[in-house]
Order: sequence, then structure tokens, then C-alpha cells
Amino acid sequence: MKAFFSQHQSKHAPELELQNGELVPHAESQARVDAIRGVLKDVETPTNFGLEPILAVHEAGYVDFLKRVHRDWFAAGRPGDAFPYVFPIRGRRPLNLSRIDAELGQYAYDCGTPVAEGTWDTVYWSAQSALSALEHVMDGARAAFAFCRPPGHHAGADYMGGYSYLNNAAICAERALAQGASKVAVLDVDYHHGNGTQDIFYAREDVLTVSLHADPKTDYPFYWGHADETGEGQGAGFSLNLPMPRGTLWSEYQARLVQAIERVQAFSPDLLIVPYGADTYAGDPISYFSIETAEYTDMARLIARLDLPTLICMEGGYAVDALGANVTAFLDGFET
Repeated sequence: MKAFFSQHQSKHAPELELQNGELVPHAESQARVDAIRGVLKDVETPTNFGLEPILAVHEAGYVDFLKRVHRDWFAAGRPGDAFPYVFPIRGRRPLNLSRIDAELGQYAYDCGTPVAEGTWDTVYWSAQSALSALEHVMDGARAAFAFCRPPGHHAGADYMGGYSYLNNAAICAERALAQGASKVAVLDVDYHHGNGTQDIFYAREDVLTVSLHADPKTDYPFYWGHADETGEGQGAGFSLNLPMPRGTLWSEYQARLVQAIERVQAFSPDLLIVPYGADTYAGDPISYFSIETAEYTDMARLIARLDLPTLICMEGGYAVDALGANVTAFLDGFET
């Protein structure tokens, strides 16, 4: 399977994040890049599609913020990475705030997603990798792998969070529709709910969002991903959330995956986008499912039976020593 990745995607290197009340080394590190890049064989440098596909999903003010936030942070006399630390409560008033601290809170929802000097370059080229993989699939390939990093599925149209800044899956879904697809399904198999993707398409009927994830009653992102979130307006019935408890085994996960696949089949999309996170792995340091490496091949085989043109976008996975093997096992499932 052809993969797409740019060396620019190594420029994002935050030092710390706030997790469970303490500053810890940032989990979305270069070590993840090395682990995955080391197992990919057929890798192409992405084409530059520019800002247009990004701006079809993300608000222009937010994109402008991402491009300049670290520069503005530095100009304000702040050292290191740009960190949000104050947030509006229950919604964001449309205020024209110029202080960088206020802007960070306006466009972020957690303290685990700092903006480093190279963040914009990295997330821009991560989106280009996803768009290039999409083009390969729309040109006739059965599947392609977009080695996106950092993850993207937590990013909304105008906010960042969960290590995510631009939503690669959403950008590609919108691009596919603009290129002639009538319906797109997003089947998210990361440990955490794909809240940004759901939010972007929540009131639409042309994109089905399905997410298998840890129960948000106990796990991040908490405020999204509950089973009763099914869409609104024209999108009513086009969001499906399948939350599961900590400790979920493959046998239990598989039953939910079959349910998800049946919903995708009923939707009959022209394209399938799979945000894949290896953080469902039993040894992941920040997640709590119990899926083993070999079971990722079984997971992918089930999804591949949909027999749809498929774009796979890399999301989470933080057990670095096993990450390459877990990605390989998943990709192998699409080729066997």
C-alpha cells in the first residue's frame, strides 16, 4: 500500500503538556515518527494542494491564528511553546481579543495541545499528505495510507485540542465531495472519540461519522462521543457513537466493529475514510483497551470487506516500542 509523508512533518516538537495535573513530556513526539516511518516501504512525498482544501473545512480566522500564534507568543516575550491556560465557559463569545493568551483560549479546549515553532509547517504538510493519499485513492487505488502527525480528529472547524490542529479526515471528506463523491463515511477506530470530525459534519447527511472509542464518561474528550449523539437537522441519524469501557478486549471490540460496518454498508458511501489510532493497544501508556498487535490485522480485514475505496489516516498510538508493528499489522490486513 502506498503511503504519503513529508519530512516537514517532523518540525512539530512541543516539549511539555499538562496531563492529570502535572507537566509531562509531550507524548506526540518524534519517536512516533521514527517508529512508523521505519516500517513504511512505499512512501511518496505529498503534493502541495495549498490552503484551499483546508479552508473548505477550517475557518479562515482559525487558520490565520495557527500560522502566527507561536510568532505572536514569542513577540509577547513568552518562552517556549504557546500554551492556552484560560477558556470561556459554556460557549465562546464572539469577541475581538488581541492578547495572545485570550486567542489561545478562544481557539483551544485543552492544555495538552501547545503550539511549537514548527507546528504550522507540520500540520500543513500533514494535511497535504492526507490529500495526496486521497488523490491516489480517487485515481483508482483500493487504499492508501496518509502518515499524518500530529493527529487530527479532535480538531474542529475553529478549535484545536487532543494533539490535533487540522482535521485531516474532515479535510479529505470535504475534498472528496467537491471532487464528485456523493457520500463519504468516516469510520474512526482510535481509542478516543473523533469529536472534531463529528462536530464538523453533525448537521449534514452527506458524511456519515462512526466512532468506536472509550466511554467519554471516563475518558477524554468527556464532552463528546456519548451514544445519544446521533446528529441534528439534516444530519439526524448520520452520527453513530459506540463507546466501550476500559479494558475492552478484541472479542468485545469486534462485535461493535461489526455493528459499525453494517451501518457503513447501509449508508452506501463512495469513499471510506478510516482514522486509525494504535492507542487501542493493550500496552498504550495513556489509553486502556486491551487489543494485541496481531488483532489489528483482523480489525483491518473486517473493514476491508466493505470493498470500498479507502483512505487510512494515522491518528494516535503512544506505545512507541510497539507502534511500528501495530501500524504494520493494520496495513497488512488491507492487503491480505
